[in-house]
Amino acid sequence: MFEIKRYSPEQQEAWDRYVASSKNATFLFYRRYMDYHAERFHDHSLMFFVGSRLHSILPAHEEGTSFCSHLGLTYGGLLMNQEVTTSGVLTLFTELNDYLRKQGFTQVVYRTIPWIFHRLPAEEDLYAIFWKCGARLKRRMAGTVIFMQENLPWRKDHRRRLNDAHEARLQVVRNGSMAEFWEILEENLKQRFDASPVHTLQEMELLKSRFPDKIIQYNAYQDDVIVGGITFYVMGNVLHGQYSATNDIGKRTGAMEAIYEQVMYHDFKDFQYLDFGTSNEDGGKILNEGLISHKEGYGGRTVTYDTYEWTL
Repeated sequence: MFEIKRYSPEQQEAWDRYVASSKNATFLFYRRYMDYHAERFHDHSLMFFVGSRLHSILPAHEEGTSFCSHLGLTYGGLLMNQEVTTSGVLTLFTELNDYLRKQGFTQVVYRTIPWIFHRLPAEEDLYAIFWKCGARLKRRMAGTVIFMQENLPWRKDHRRRLNDAHEARLQVVRNGSMAEFWEILEENLKQRFDASPVHTLQEMELLKSRFPDKIIQYNAYQDDVIVGGITFYVMGNVLHGQYSATNDIGKRTGAMEAIYEQVMYHDFKDFQYLDFGTSNEDGGKILNEGLISHKEGYGGRTVTYDTYEWTL
């Protein structure tokens, strides 16, 4: 039924046009975002055609004999438009497995797209990989999400720090300097985890130049000196916190609370969801209870980020 074609750069326009019409895609799947780190991943993205019509697309890469969708992105999975049906996706995964075997793959690692990012229900792939692929849950990460319109109250400690921010007269700036924030972020990650951000400053500035309305840097300042910031991704009706960090002054003066007040109750108050990201290590087997408690203190509750695998 399906003609399966491997993506090539000549198909970027068709790929991006499909992303724009998909019921479960975000801007992460545009090739201008995916390809910023193309040298790190051996791309093996696929396009599924029925006759001349593009039915669906699958962002993916290969690691040895593993076919992965997609470990370089926050989430992955089959991108579908509103015309895609369950029976069609069942056939698609049967034929996909045949294709992958012929290509020499022995295993599939498949990240799913959490439902909060769906414009319409889009879990046909979850049903298909259960039935047709015998998929096993490999990793489950606990993400924390605020349902914005429910207006759950902040915990007392967050309300207290917000009062501290008001007393300190912190100024919250939308589209603040990413370079200023990156210094705080890198120092914070180095001290706390001996780690570095996934993106370099140069990569983030490049991505922001490509998606100026989708990547927004909020910084908090005291007397014109930065004390903290958050990098947000705008994904449909979801505001996703990609990076956040404060220095010691920002911790004492409630910089995070000042920024979240601005985005939750002013700039993005009509959005459905605010996603704080995950709070796990070791594939979800370790929960950072302090971190997730901090996020839950704003009214967030758990939505999982799942990864499945199956043998071909």
